[in-house]
Amino acid sequence: MTLKISGGTVYDPANGIDGEVRDICIDGGRIVAAVPADARRIDADGMIVMPGGVDIHSHVAGSSVNLARRLTPDEHQNDPCAAPPFLADDGRGRSGSGGTVPSTFTTGYRYAGLGYTTVFDAAVAPALARLSHAELEDTPIVDAGFFVLLGNDEFLLRQLAAGETARAREYAAWMVASTGAYGIKLVNPGGVELWKRGARERTELETPIGSSGVTPRLILETLVGAAESLQLPHAAHIHCNNLGVPGNVRTTVESMEAVAGRRAHFTHLQFHSYDATDKGGWRSGAQTLIEYVNAHPEVTADVGQVMFGPAMTLTADGPVEYLLHQSSGRKWVNVDIELETGCGMVPYSFKERAAVAALQWVVGLELFLLASDPWRVLLSTDHPNGGSFLAYPELIRLLMDRTYRDEQLRRVNTALLAGSALADGLSREYTLNEIAIITRAGPARVLGLRHKGHLGVGADADVTVYARGEDMAATFATPRYVVKSGELVVEEGQLRLAPAGRRLHVRPEYDTAVVPHVREYFERYSSVAFRNYGIDTVRDEPQALRGVRR
Repeated sequence: MTLKISGGTVYDPANGIDGEVRDICIDGGRIVAAVPADARRIDADGMIVMPGGVDIHSHVAGSSVNLARRLTPDEHQNDPCAAPPFLADDGRGRSGSGGTVPSTFTTGYRYAGLGYTTVFDAAVAPALARLSHAELEDTPIVDAGFFVLLGNDEFLLRQLAAGETARAREYAAWMVASTGAYGIKLVNPGGVELWKRGARERTELETPIGSSGVTPRLILETLVGAAESLQLPHAAHIHCNNLGVPGNVRTTVESMEAVAGRRAHFTHLQFHSYDATDKGGWRSGAQTLIEYVNAHPEVTADVGQVMFGPAMTLTADGPVEYLLHQSSGRKWVNVDIELETGCGMVPYSFKERAAVAALQWVVGLELFLLASDPWRVLLSTDHPNGGSFLAYPELIRLLMDRTYRDEQLRRVNTALLAGSALADGLSREYTLNEIAIITRAGPARVLGLRHKGHLGVGADADVTVYARGEDMAATFATPRYVVKSGELVVEEGQLRLAPAGRRLHVRPEYDTAVVPHVREYFERYSSVAFRNYGIDTVRDEPQALRGVRR
């Protein structure tokens, strides 16, 4: 489609455009400088124009997501989704189900319905990567990729115990290339493996993992170093040890210090920002943590905001799910996946009158509002862990409207909010430019996606147009137009087309000398045949690396 979006108020932070009235021209799936006079025109006068949204951390495809869907059949029954009324009967309109963990087609439709055009699944088990690719193929419109889980797999731990750090890094390179992943993900490094061996204590950075020489610190250093040396576009994506327990802010800061000076992305910081009282109770540690992030430009993060309402806690951090199951009495699932990782989930609900849930809600908002650089502290709810991605518009309103935020604060349980910066009165309100940063330009930059998150000439033609109203939640929940790769997929607020999205992946080089060692290990210990493990081809060309491997 050749298209001109005319007269809109443009927010394009990557190109220094903050609320300027401009035209956006599109041709051949890219942003261009100009289009012919007879090109189709959309009148965006008085409307907000931004790049398509980029979700850096979500859970939308793979074995864990499928298990989560099976845990909540009532949600699917209560939220059936009819096939959209597409303009053209191209056979791609499909019905599905919603709820906290929607079906594949519904996930793509609903992301597009919010103005999001790119999403990354944050944690895929290597042995089940093929399934994740299949699920992403079934998720229309959005461009998508995933981060592959490392850090608790037996082969890696064996290499580190033997002092074979170089081989461990080559193994990480082989794993990213073989699974068609976009980057490296660590979840509770070493802690999941310890828990599977029967340990029930907290895992600190110096806790031995089987061998006295293997610790979470060594795992962190090795995999962060691997992402750097491979020149992956995105840094190692880190879920720290001791998620969700009082006092874990100390572990999080120590983890950041362990890799200081190197690129590292710390995910869902809200769940890692709890301080402890003298008696071991809960209190906010957000100020301590965000002070470190503010002072260290190599650190990037997403928040993982808790939103009140239903959620599905879904993670490779099996120990966390076990504790939540024990404390809540709710049903749960736990899986040990081929000596590579764990997987657990518990259906949950965050309630305003629950003291811990109220603290979690406050901690996330504090991280946003105390962050000095919105380019490095990005929006997420860790969907569906802290709440559905459909809650993003409500979260945006909380960040932009102090009066509304204070009204909501008066509704929550204040039992654990002593000393909270938010409870003491944070006056900051995000601007539309800052919202464009934390939902679009910032995630694209942190992910190394050079053609996304901006509206400069040559960028992917992913554009969202919002009809501005007084209620920012309503504004961001119902875009008037969404353009994906040059195709108008949402028109006058209605989903009209569902083109296939692209697969975002990388193919780093690795020393082939590591392959015989991996093959021997598979033949001895794995139930998956080595020849069936790797994925030979992934649709679409791999993304560019940052440079030559160091």
